[in-house]
Parts: sequence; structure tokens; C-alpha cells
Amino acid sequence: MRQLRIALALLGATLFALAGTALPTASATGTADPAAKKLFSINDDRIKHPTGLVKSSKHQGTYWAVSSSGSTGRVFALDATGKVQAVFRFGANVSDVEALGIDRNGTLYIADIGDSKLSRAQIEIYTIPEPASLQDATNVKYHQYDFKYPDGPHDAEALLIEPQTSQLYVVTKSSKGAGTIYSAPPAPTRQGTNDLTKLASAPTGVITDGTFLPDGQRVVLRTSTDLATVAWGDNPNAIARATALPGEGGSIALGATDGTVVFGADGTSPGIYELAVPAKATTGTKTPGASATPKPASTTDNSSSDTSGKSHNLRWIIIGAALFALIITVFTFPPGRRERRDRQAENDRLTGQAPPTPHRRQHS
Repeated sequence: MRQLRIALALLGATLFALAGTALPTASATGTADPAAKKLFSINDDRIKHPTGLVKSSKHQGTYWAVSSSGSTGRVFALDATGKVQAVFRFGANVSDVEALGIDRNGTLYIADIGDSKLSRAQIEIYTIPEPASLQDATNVKYHQYDFKYPDGPHDAEALLIEPQTSQLYVVTKSSKGAGTIYSAPPAPTRQGTNDLTKLASAPTGVITDGTFLPDGQRVVLRTSTDLATVAWGDNPNAIARATALPGEGGSIALGATDGTVVFGADGTSPGIYELAVPAKATTGTKTPGASATPKPASTTDNSSSDTSGKSHNLRWIIIGAALFALIITVFTFPPGRRERRDRQAENDRLTGQAPPTPHRRQHS
């Protein structure tokens, strides 16, 4: 019996210990960096280093790209191998094209916002409709929108387009500290110059491009050293980062599948790479609806839901193991007074000894 009790107790303790060691520990800095997958190289001297990249909304497997080289406005259509399928020239005399965007209606936004010398009185954003066919075209019709900062010239390489409202944001580039996020008017005009509004400081890093995720609540920024997933709110903040990148680059776009982004890299193996959106496992709250004005955003994603579910199951395993150990302890340790008395009486009967006389308290 003693050996049985010990064995049962050890079994309960072992289950408890195994359940405890199976519980995953959450990382304070998010998930480990996954490996970036190279999709293709761009073997074209006109766009060896794309400064802007977006996924086509009309042509499966096609990406649009722009480059800061050249003074003529043009957009390149790239196929899944990086080959230029078509070139669209819209005729504007551009200064420093640094970003490319696309809205929910399939309109392309070419952002002439670079200003490394901080000498431009205004910046320009050009729009053209995404063409129905992939054939070279010249003199493509375009619209020009002029903007100016409220606090003087800035160098910028990132244009953000909110997916539900098509609200425009420009994120400036700073080699010291953080850049700044500016918003355009909700309905920019082509008559005169539109005033940009300062919203908030950008997360740290030299920001070279960015894109909204489809939920409108998160942004992925490309910096000179990493990718940063940003919760889009009144105070945009980086919630996860991926630092194991193949090199620096100036472009990022939504990937071909949900939960991925593609970005340019100029390292030892230059090209376009695909990577899962950097995500931090959290126990989030309900995601609020998207809005043109930044609002506090949820940081919950599918990976965090999976982790939460696993932790929940393991929590019940731990509780079960603990209850099992408690029950074994209650019913096996230690033997009670009645059990000891019965065992003594059985021994006396077998040996023929008279049972001991109960001791009674003497009254004075």
C-alpha cells in the first residue's frame, strides 16, 4: 500500500511538471524573425533599385514599380519573374519620385516627394488609372496634386493610402531620431496647393517606404534596417519588427497572399523578397472600425489567436494535473486514526493479544 501511494503521488507530480513545461512563454519583443523568401531579381537598368512598389489590382501576379532615376514620369509593370511587361509614361517633369501607392479604385499614386537638399517649396503626387492592358503607353493622362508642409521642406520616401477611405499620408525621413507623419486633406484639390497637417511622430528608424495592411488598423514601414508593423492610432507605435533582412531597400508592398508583404533589398543578393507581416502575439481586444483619422488600433492577429488557444488548452491540463495530485494526497496521505486503530486491532487478533485498555481521564 505504501508503494502504491508513493507511485500515485509521483504520477500526479509528474503530470503537473510536464504540463508546466509544455506551457509556451511569450516573447516581450514579438515572434522570432522568419526567413525572407526571394521572389525575383529585376534585371533592368531603369529600375535596379525600385523606390516604390505596389501589387496590381487588375492583373494577377503583376507589380507596379517606380524609380527615382530619370526626370520623366513613368511606371513599370513587372511580371512574377521581375521582367518589365510594360512602361507607362505620363509626361510630367518629376524631381525625385520616391513612392508608389494604389487605392481601392485601382488608381495609381506616383509620389514625387524626395527632397534630400530640403529645398523644395512644394511636393507633387500624380495619379493615373491602372490600365486595363499591359502594353507600353506614352502621354498617359494624369492628374497632379501639389502639397506643402506646414513647417518647411522635408525629405520623404513613404506614401500611405488608407484602404477604406483613400486618405493620404506622407511619412518624412530623418537620419536623427524619428520622422513625422503628415496627412493630406480628405479631398485634395488640383487648384492651388494643398496644406499637409502634422499628425504625430513616426516610429524610430530611417523610413524608406510603407503600406497599410488591408484591415486599415496596421501599417508596415520599411526602414533602412528592418520592417516595422505599426499600430495605427493617435500615437502610432511599432508593435513588432523583423530585422533579419537580406539588405537595405526603399520599397514595400502587400504580398500575393494575406499576411505577407514584399519588399526590395539591395544586399549581396538584390531583388524582391516576400516575408510574413511582423507580428507580436498578444491577447488583444476587438478591432475598431477603420477611419480616415488615426484612432487607437488593435494589435491582435491570427497568430496571436492561435497562441491564445494553445495556452488555454495547456492551462486546463495544468489545472487537471493539480486536482489529480490533490485528490491523491487527500485520499492517501497520511493514514487516519481510524485506519491505524483498525490495523492494530487486526494485528492483536492474529497474535492473540488482548486489546489495550482505553486510558480515561481521572477526575479529582
